[in-house]
Amino acid sequence: MIAVAILASLAFIGWIIWRAARRKPFKAHVVSYILTCVSGVLTLTFFLSMDLPEIVKILVSIIVGGLLIFIAAWFQRRMNPDQQ
Repeated sequence: MIAVAILASLAFIGWIIWRAARRKPFKAHVVSYILTCVSGVLTLTFFLSMDLPEIVKILVSIIVGGLLIFIAAWFQRRMNPDQQ
């Protein structure tokens, strides 16, 4: 799982460098989606490495991931009130 998180992070950084080198614009929703996927894998990896029962680790990582997604959506709606 740690290898997947590291490879996903490196792939994301490589994608950003490739897009910048080609001078193509970034779409905010694509960057947000990729960051969400990478942070989800990192969160799952973090909780699975702890000394707790596995079901507790998975449930906590799902709850934390959902909370982070809710906070991100709340901030996005707050900054763009005309898109409701």
